[in-house]
Amino acid sequence: METVEKIFFYFLLFQGVCCKDFSISLSEKIEALSGSCVIIKCSFEIRDDYDKFLTEKAATGVWLKDGTHADINQVFNSRNPKPGPLSGKITGNLHEKNCTTIFYNVSSRDSGSYYFRIMSGEGLKYNYIHHFSTINVTESPPKPRVQLYVDEEKRQDQEEVLEGSSVSLRCSAETLCSSSPATLTWSSTPRIPLNDSSRLQELISDLKFTATHREHRVTFTCTITYQIQDQNKTAQDSITLLVQYAPQISTSSSCISGDVTVCLCEADGNPSPELEWHLSGRPVTNSSNRFISEERLSSTGLRSSITLHQSLTNTSTLLCVSRNTRGSDKQLFHLLQKSAPWVVFISGFGVGFVALAVIVLLCAITCIR
Repeated sequence: METVEKIFFYFLLFQGVCCKDFSISLSEKIEALSGSCVIIKCSFEIRDDYDKFLTEKAATGVWLKDGTHADINQVFNSRNPKPGPLSGKITGNLHEKNCTTIFYNVSSRDSGSYYFRIMSGEGLKYNYIHHFSTINVTESPPKPRVQLYVDEEKRQDQEEVLEGSSVSLRCSAETLCSSSPATLTWSSTPRIPLNDSSRLQELISDLKFTATHREHRVTFTCTITYQIQDQNKTAQDSITLLVQYAPQISTSSSCISGDVTVCLCEADGNPSPELEWHLSGRPVTNSSNRFISEERLSSTGLRSSITLHQSLTNTSTLLCVSRNTRGSDKQLFHLLQKSAPWVVFISGFGVGFVALAVIVLLCAITCIR
């Protein structure tokens, strides 16, 4: 009994492999632009005993919309010369079971579910009612998608990257049917070379560069453009890059020395840096003759001011140090104390006295002669 069951099982398996049934494969969901075209990729199978009816001369393809009634729901017939609700053609060879179809100049009223019907002579008439294509016609193209890759590893949008990392921004979009090919363009502050590539159903543009502090908070926008009946239809997606970088002290940092010495130090870094002062090698804190204040310039910028009410020597040095988790930077100031007014007075008096002595001596010599 077990042997008979095995034979029957293998017979059914063999029959399923060798005997074809009515089936269809087609695009399930299709996005289309109003005023443009739409392509339904389609192929079908019929039972073996119907192959004899499917000929190149007699094969006819019909599309039914939002229902499967052969007369009520028909919107396209490949053999009917009359213009129907939809203008198009079957680009595939029906006798080779290729029912790929293109519809032209679609509009929002053409959105819906599309069923395929094959007819050939009197012997073959079949509606594929279990599978259909859903066409969605919109006025604007779907947005492209921008993704961030760091060192070839996929990352989430708007995630921080380290300065010096190899960054790739990939913009991808579905290639919708249109008279002119769609284009992808990037807009951003820095000018960066880009690489374009395309696939059968996808358009891709890659923006590759090494991240620096100059790209911090720069927004990169990818725009897809379709030319539809002498007008452009566009959609965009953006990503804002956040770059972590070590602090950099501004060249505008400086000191003014006099009776009171005032120094300013500005630094920029991400994460926001800290600033500290060292006078002649020792850390400086607030005291009666030393005052330090800070001002936040931005999310990445900090300014520190130090005021010194004390006498300094010509060998005194002031060091500004900036740090964050990515690194540090420093700038050294050589402090030159200006001479006190009384020193200037004495020096001037000494010069005047010497000049007067010279004049008196010359007069004396002249009188003796």
